[in-house]
Amino acid sequence: MAEPVTIQYNLAKLYWYGRRYTLDIDTQPKGRDGTRTIDVMSAIRTKVAGRALGPGDRLPSIRSLAATMGVSPSTVVEAYDRLAAEGVIRARRGSGFYVSPTVTPPLALSEVEPRRDRAVDPFWVSRQSLDTGDAVPKPGCGWLPPAWMPEAALRRAMRALGRAEASVLTNYGSTSGSLTLRRLLLTRLAEDGIEASIKQLMLTASGTQATDLICRFLLRPGDTVLVDDPCYFNFRALLRAHQAKIVSVPHTPSGPDVAHFEAIVATERPRLYITNSALHNPTGATLSLQTAHRLLIAAAAHDLTIVEDDIFGDFEPERSPRLAALDGLNRVIRIGSFSKTLSASVRCGYIAGRADWVEHLVDLQVATSFGGPSPVATELIAHVLAGGSYRKHMDELRQKLARSRRDVARKLQALGIEPWLMPRGGFFLWCRLAGGQDATAVARDALEEDVVLAPGNVFSVSQTAQGFLRFNVAHMGDPRMWDVLRRALKAQPSR
Repeated sequence: MAEPVTIQYNLAKLYWYGRRYTLDIDTQPKGRDGTRTIDVMSAIRTKVAGRALGPGDRLPSIRSLAATMGVSPSTVVEAYDRLAAEGVIRARRGSGFYVSPTVTPPLALSEVEPRRDRAVDPFWVSRQSLDTGDAVPKPGCGWLPPAWMPEAALRRAMRALGRAEASVLTNYGSTSGSLTLRRLLLTRLAEDGIEASIKQLMLTASGTQATDLICRFLLRPGDTVLVDDPCYFNFRALLRAHQAKIVSVPHTPSGPDVAHFEAIVATERPRLYITNSALHNPTGATLSLQTAHRLLIAAAAHDLTIVEDDIFGDFEPERSPRLAALDGLNRVIRIGSFSKTLSASVRCGYIAGRADWVEHLVDLQVATSFGGPSPVATELIAHVLAGGSYRKHMDELRQKLARSRRDVARKLQALGIEPWLMPRGGFFLWCRLAGGQDATAVARDALEEDVVLAPGNVFSVSQTAQGFLRFNVAHMGDPRMWDVLRRALKAQPSR
């Protein structure tokens, strides 16, 4: 038998119709032509399944694909013939080969990345946190318990809403959202040093929708997006839905590692960078002024747009630097919402950015939601913000969380769990397990006893946070949770 032939091709670039596609083929020893044919077929199927090739798209010519992948034209002919027989592609006489109109499968987000243990799948953690009842301890969730929220202020606002005009209770929301609430938000932005006009601000149905609209506006399938490592896990989930290539930069107590950030931006040329400047999720870190300046310099040099999610900003005791303030809403887009501070039930987010971009984003919101967020939600939030109860609520909440962070950190340390840092505010503690224990295994055992934890690799693109857990200190008061955590830790050997 002849010796296997080694064909070197990896990340082969295919260009046609002005678009670039990347076939991710591992460089491995290859055998007979049949094996090479299968490789070509697999590469095409992968692009169709991932929607990089859509119905009706033209495939490269036989000769160009053969040259690009380092195989013979006859191998490509055989691959195309087999794919045509399967109905994946169709041949048009004198024109070439095209993806069949009906071949693209539904987009299953859980299949976009390699299948992982469900305990570290962001969709699984989100479902467990959202679908379990209040009786289930959820120290891995990302919101405050009902008793910590301003229930009395919300009820007063709801009573006032009952006296509002009928249009508030029955009509669609205006395309940019409540003018009253937007004016209140402009005042709050000014407190952060962000000067903006009413045309630079729009309301959305949630903070997540704000991110989604920006991705719809700026990204195309295959575009590169930079996130922190670790980062908020739903950033990753949402970027999967937009079929983006996700790259990550290590996060430090003062923000992203600047040297890594500059290198990645120069080599990968990401379209977007999505981050939390204030009280970073999950680490609780705060961006330093020096880091902020260097990030903006690198972004300007490589035409990078930054999405600054400020959802935790109101938990800070004193305001830290904001990229949007330093940049003046030029290449930084500011987003936020009130689901963490007021109510996750009455949802409303916002986008502040360039006026011309906001105009296009409003059109996108009309196309996808037919108008802005619910007038009921926006007027209720505006009523709470306009009174003095919100500031009083946040003052009390910051003090309560400061005590909880200290108490929970002390109890965790007694179990050998060490906070990575003590945040200036907020309700998260990003903690390292003792002895290199596997946080995924701990979370899996805890879930068997109906306690929802958030293991580190849920947040890590590089999957290098297997020794970390994120704890929500506001959900750590149930003694059952501590008993379950002790048993789960005891069941996992140290490395």
